This record gives sequence, structure tokens and C-alpha cells, in this order.
Amino acid sequence: MPFHNPTAGLEVICGPMFSGKSEELIRRLRRARIARQRVQVYKPRIDDRYAADRIVSHSEQSLEALVVRDVEDIRKRLDDRTEVVGIDEVQFFDRTIIDLCERLANMGRRVIVAGLDLDYRGVPFEPVPQLMAVAEFVTKTLAVCHRCGAPASRTQRLVASEERIVVGALDAYEARCRRCFEPDLPSQLAMDLNAAHT
Repeated sequence: MPFHNPTAGLEVICGPMFSGKSEELIRRLRRARIARQRVQVYKPRIDDRYAADRIVSHSEQSLEALVVRDVEDIRKRLDDRTEVVGIDEVQFFDRTIIDLCERLANMGRRVIVAGLDLDYRGVPFEPVPQLMAVAEFVTKTLAVCHRCGAPASRTQRLVASEERIVVGALDAYEARCRRCFEPDLPSQLAMDLNAAHT
């Protein structure tokens, strides 16, 4: 039976790395707790950069979270009484996260997700675009370009890898504006690395 929850629906917080997505997610979830709502927070196991069992922003704000392997793990661990569901780094989940978020929102829950909307190539990072399309509210955060200081909407990979997912922070990524973004840089770094070893 659906909750009678006036804040029910799906909220998506998206943008590049270092733009405050996790910070905004933490802020909204803390406010829900202040309002005495039952909150559950999830993060993917792959994201172990700062703490194993907490969402941690680059500005060092944090909130305890349940660590999950996949969408099915979220389903299994969801308490029937939960009113607000928070999910960080949603881009690390497969497309079944879309159905889960829709189902939870339709049941009267408030679902708040945060994640990258573009990958290191500047290509839409599934499933975030689909979540944005079905959400009631979308907040796109911008970072500050590490090169020129302009508003940054892209994430520049600084390490030699063509894998879509490489977990890292300032050691591996920078925020870049459209003008300073170099989508072919990781491929060039890989070629330079191979040439150095021959």
C-alpha cells in the first residue's frame, strides 16, 4: 500500500566530479531525518575511495550508508517502513535501478539519487539520463574548471585507461569546462605509456 507522502517522487542530482553532488545528497537526507522521516541510504561496493560504509563528499561531509553489490541487494535490504531512499554514485548500477526507483516513487517513497551524468569521454552515463527523464526534480551541479576557473560540466580523466569505470578522485580526475575538456586525453596517455615501454 502506498505511503501518504507529499514529497514522494524521484529526485536526481547530477553533474561532473567535484561539483557537490554527494554533499547535496547528504544535505537532503539529513533534512529528511530532521523531519523524523525514516531514511535508508545506499552506496555501491565499488566506491571505496573515502570510507567503506559512508557516503563521503570531497568536502569531507559524510553520512552512514548500506554498502550494496547491485540493485537486487538494495531490494533485499529495503525496510518496508522506509519513507526516503538515498542512493549515491547511481551511475555504477545497471539499468534495473530505473525500474526500482520508479517502483519506490510510485509506492509513495521519496527517492533521491546522485551520480555522474557524463562519463570521462563526455558521453551520457547510463542510467542517469533515463533517471533524469522520469524524475520530478533534476538538479545539475557544476564544478569549477581546474584549468581556467570557469563553470565545469565535464570530468577529465588524467590516467591512462579506456575502461569506462575507474574509481578515483583528484589523483585520477579533474573538473573541466567545455573549452578545456580533452575527451581523447586518456587514449593519448595510453599510447604514450605504450610507446615508453617499447
